[in-house]
Amino acid sequence: MSVLIVIPARFASSRYPGKPLATLKGASGVSRSLIERSWRAACEVQGVDKVVVATDDDRIKEAAEAFGAEVVMTSVACGNGTERCAEAYAVLGGGFEIVVNLQGDAPLTPHWFVEGLVQGLRDAPQAEIATPVLRCDGATLNSLLADRKANRVGGTTAVFASDHRAMYFSKEVVPFTSKPYADTEMTPVFHHVGVYAYRTDALAAYPTWPAGTLEQLEGLEQLRFMESGRSVLCVEVDARGRAFWELNNPEDVPKIESMMAKMGIE
Repeated sequence: MSVLIVIPARFASSRYPGKPLATLKGASGVSRSLIERSWRAACEVQGVDKVVVATDDDRIKEAAEAFGAEVVMTSVACGNGTERCAEAYAVLGGGFEIVVNLQGDAPLTPHWFVEGLVQGLRDAPQAEIATPVLRCDGATLNSLLADRKANRVGGTTAVFASDHRAMYFSKEVVPFTSKPYADTEMTPVFHHVGVYAYRTDALAAYPTWPAGTLEQLEGLEQLRFMESGRSVLCVEVDARGRAFWELNNPEDVPKIESMMAKMGIE
């Protein structure tokens, strides 16, 4: 199956305006923009036929082309990354069997997360979209809980059935657990990794579906699939000892830079 990776990026974020152009220092002190680091992560994925940045902003377009990315210009009317991926796929004229949405705020996404995600969708013909989930250790769970306590919108959590069909995604920490966990102890909470793999017919249909109540309340685009009765597959991935965090707020920058320093990411 041919695979396209789209990195949707918009400048006008309510929580973090200009986020794709925010810079992160690597282990040697070299600063690169968030969108460049996300593009570099995408280029490490094996079995991909094309990688593009999809944006509606000329500043992001110029920055992306400067470091060598192919850019697809999309409408300012795109309401979320999935709608932007659908438009980019249409602008490119189709021709791919799976489209991966590698969101531009997750530069620490390892290539094997995406490779496992694509394979998971291939192995589950009943699923129309697949997304990775990562079991939280105590340290990650405590970080999620700290964000909520401080009224920051941090990572997203996922709950799913025994067949890995998604039951719900939330910016709250679900399921609830009152047990305290040591930093290295594994917990029953799964961190949703912001990457999606779509079958192209479902992706093309997505913008025609109305945004449901849950999507609007949570601000999570994948809930539109579930509210429209579509099957979402959660693919459990293994961090292999590597730290993972998304850049949701300006306060996340030093946290991610520290992670990159420890992992030797330039």
